[in-house]
Amino acid sequence: MRLQGKTALISGAARGIGLAIATAFVAEGATVWLTDVAVAAGETAAAVLGAAARFAPLDVRSEEDWRRVVDRVLGEEGRLDVLVNNAGVTGFENGAGPHDPEHASLQDWRAVHAVNLDGVFLGCKHAIRAMRPAGCGSIINISSRSGLVGIPGAAAYASSKAAVRNHTKTVALWCASQGLAIRCNSIHPAAVLTPMWEPMLGDGPDRAARMAAFVRDTPLRRFGRPEEVAALAVLLASDEATYITGSELTIDGGLLAGSAASPS
Repeated sequence: MRLQGKTALISGAARGIGLAIATAFVAEGATVWLTDVAVAAGETAAAVLGAAARFAPLDVRSEEDWRRVVDRVLGEEGRLDVLVNNAGVTGFENGAGPHDPEHASLQDWRAVHAVNLDGVFLGCKHAIRAMRPAGCGSIINISSRSGLVGIPGAAAYASSKAAVRNHTKTVALWCASQGLAIRCNSIHPAAVLTPMWEPMLGDGPDRAARMAAFVRDTPLRRFGRPEEVAALAVLLASDEATYITGSELTIDGGLLAGSAASPS
């Protein structure tokens, strides 16, 4: 029960990595507020997790939504100990094509940044406000391997996740300069099989080949699991990580370590 007595809020928690983190947090003793724009799925997920889980609708692009939800958590729980900024989009939803730097529209570019970057900015802003009275807490921002390397066909996604990486460090330094033990760290998953991958993998005859090619290029020769990312989030949320702030933790099966090819 490494999170016993803690209250956590997770954005984008109706499915995928967000739901896996919520599940792990509940198992470790936390009271968890799941938030999402997918209201029905979020309510169902919270009901399945039981009495320690609640659901609140949240559009991370809206500061009014953030203010309302954080104030509700403070009103009902009296504190906020952990925030996980997990909500994100790739820009490939609803059949959208590649967002390369030559052909991406400004509208699509801004739409991705509104969720992935503005949402993180607003979450951090209101989490600091909520955590300031206690003087401590943990903010965990879910970035991506794409925030560490370039992605030719996903310029908006890569840019937004790179900005999340750097904003995490700024938040960590700001909180420390204020004399607050509010830690802020980023997690950078890659090759973690979640519903977000579906638009990129497609459902045609080439799907299996695409999956096999990606696994072949990953040193551990498999996709990651959402619960493996959740385990890292549990560590960062717990009192075992009180000296970790401004850090970026990569969980990618070895992709960024270098080539998995045998030397010739």
